[in-house]
Amino acid sequence: MPFAALGLEPRLLSALKDAGYTEPTPIQGAAIPKILSGSDVIGIAQTGTGKTAAFVLPMLQLLANRPPVSGRKIRALVLAPTRELAAQIEENARAYARYVPFRMATIFGGVGERPQIQALRDNVELIIACPGRLLDLMQQRHGDFTGLEFLVLDEADRMLDMGFLPDIRRIVKQLPRKRQTLLFSATLSGEIEALTHEFLHNPATVQVGRRSNPAETVTQVAYEVPKHLKLALLAALLNEPGMESVLVFSRTKHGADRIARKLESSGIKSATLHSNRTQNQRLRALAAFKAGEVRVLVATDIAARGIDVDGISHVINYDFPMTNEDYVHRIGRTGRANAVGDALSFVCPDEHGDLRSLERFIGRGLPRRRLDNFDYSGPAPAEPPRPPRGPRPPQGGGRRQGASGGGHSHQGQGRGNDGGSRGGGQRRGGGGGGRSQRSRGGR
Repeated sequence: MPFAALGLEPRLLSALKDAGYTEPTPIQGAAIPKILSGSDVIGIAQTGTGKTAAFVLPMLQLLANRPPVSGRKIRALVLAPTRELAAQIEENARAYARYVPFRMATIFGGVGERPQIQALRDNVELIIACPGRLLDLMQQRHGDFTGLEFLVLDEADRMLDMGFLPDIRRIVKQLPRKRQTLLFSATLSGEIEALTHEFLHNPATVQVGRRSNPAETVTQVAYEVPKHLKLALLAALLNEPGMESVLVFSRTKHGADRIARKLESSGIKSATLHSNRTQNQRLRALAAFKAGEVRVLVATDIAARGIDVDGISHVINYDFPMTNEDYVHRIGRTGRANAVGDALSFVCPDEHGDLRSLERFIGRGLPRRRLDNFDYSGPAPAEPPRPPRGPRPPQGGGRRQGASGGGHSHQGQGRGNDGGSRGGGQRRGGGGGGRSQRSRGGR
């Protein structure tokens, strides 16, 4: 079926031809006609299946072919959870609008506010934003949204979790009630879907494939490995043939930096992408990875959504994902647009429960694999020696002994809390808290 059969106009068809698009993907074929008809839409499809075009193309057509509701005002708002995704949406939207005069701008943290304030003052027609920075500017009374006709929540599952939901609600309160609202995501839990009725009116749901399924073109395997051997296993795997363009996911920013330093010391060119990096550093790292100047990009979950890099051959979950949905989004960075890819997950002994939970979620088992000629029995690093104890307090120093005992008791409590926070069940069940911390990184 050609794009013309969906009702798209010639100017958009010309832009699609220039971009090398030949026929619509299933999500595009199902969603575009419903959006053109004026319906609110919930679109669910696997990563890498063209969801951005599914909402941008019909939105551009409707806005280009009808006069603004209220003069020169902001007409469409797309909200995205990360800077990288916002920038990717803008890049795609500019390509689709090549022959349609349409003013657009991005708004997110990590860069100066002045150009963004000017864009809001100029009332550009399409704003693509991360919620945190946009809400900051709206609270400073920048931007006139009274003429808004479209609201889009991309990666809706992340946008409506507890990390973003308060900001989303504050933003939506300042938007017109009469508008067309679109939500798109690769995963959407029942709890999050229930929230969508707060923002949409009689939405049409368009679903391609199972909600929890990664792309069928991605080969998924698990490597069971002791925690202290993960760095050694990663370095060994990266020396295997075919590891051409590899995205490695770390749970923490400091962990990502540590992994990259280790790889660099082993002669493997690497870059890092996480929220402690400046926006320019993040852009340079992503550009170097796209250009093949570095073979390995080590990132936190901000890279699980919005990185659209052709030819990522492997995704490696160095740290097991916090939630099952994060796993789907992470490995969706490879195998995009029907290309093939490999997803490798490191599983430590205390994460087997998390692995079984994931397998139930995606409806398949992950084959266990071992790397030939790798020593999985290597000893754990020795613990540093404890400092010698000081002299015992003199007899009769009951108060000093009591204070010291209290200190030891407190330290013991701290260790217990640390151990509890790493428990597998608590991590999966407490995913909302982890997401809340990560969500602000997109500001």
